[in-house]
Amino acid sequence: MFKGSMVALVTPFKNGKIDEKMLGKLVEFHIKNGTSALVPCGTTGESATLSYDEHDRVIELTIQFAKGRIPVIAGTGSNSTEEAITLTKHAKKAGADASLQVSPYYNRPTQKGLHLHFKAIAEAVDIPIILYNIASRTGVNIEPETFVKLAQIKNIIGVKEASGSLEQMARIRELCPKDFLLISGDDALTLPVLSIGGVGIISVVANIIPHDVADMCSSFEKCAIKKAQDLHYKMLGLVKAMFIETNPIPVKTAMGLMKMIDPEMRLPLCEMLSENKEKLVKALENYKLI
Repeated sequence: MFKGSMVALVTPFKNGKIDEKMLGKLVEFHIKNGTSALVPCGTTGESATLSYDEHDRVIELTIQFAKGRIPVIAGTGSNSTEEAITLTKHAKKAGADASLQVSPYYNRPTQKGLHLHFKAIAEAVDIPIILYNIASRTGVNIEPETFVKLAQIKNIIGVKEASGSLEQMARIRELCPKDFLLISGDDALTLPVLSIGGVGIISVVANIIPHDVADMCSSFEKCAIKKAQDLHYKMLGLVKAMFIETNPIPVKTAMGLMKMIDPEMRLPLCEMLSENKEKLVKALENYKLI
């Protein structure tokens, strides 16, 4: 159910508010272009600057617009366990198919604390949970041995791995049960992760090239390795451009340049530096997106 190209969906804003009409258009765009799941209210969705009501609303709308055609994995993580439980309860009630739980940030829990945090959420809300490991943002890495403990909890079904370490990902794949999902959290590593037993990607670049990301994943699954490799190298320059400044600044800027959305962001995210925007424009031109 959760595999292939899953998009870390941007949250479109207009005049400081959620652009609900545009969100609906983005959902249709992804369904038409082969995206296999929608992931609202993650890092790319600027969840940190959404109010509780807005967070709930974006999840509700995404589910309503998807109409059961593809799964919705709701970003409901927090550095407060009780807050994460509250957000996750709402997502389940709204009809989400799963929850994405980022590891607690800023407070830097121990491995025991991480285990207890995710265990508490899983026990409080009976919904499939995908963990999100991204130490570059949270300040703490979930170690492979901790994943082994967490994988024993029935509704913790996998991880979006953005540690950047293929060695760590291979250890997770080696130590955890075969049905524990290893999902890439880094567009540049999607193909390598697939090659070590991953099932897909929760992707930033799929916001603008969903068909190619989906095609690469499905090609690998069909053992069309050369085609998957060609797509990987085709996308690599564009992927690099998506991270020349803090995500989601480049992808939202790109979507604005492509006339997909108003590229509005909320502070502390801000407009790109001119020299970086020039690099982004060049990457989009090379890909023939503008």
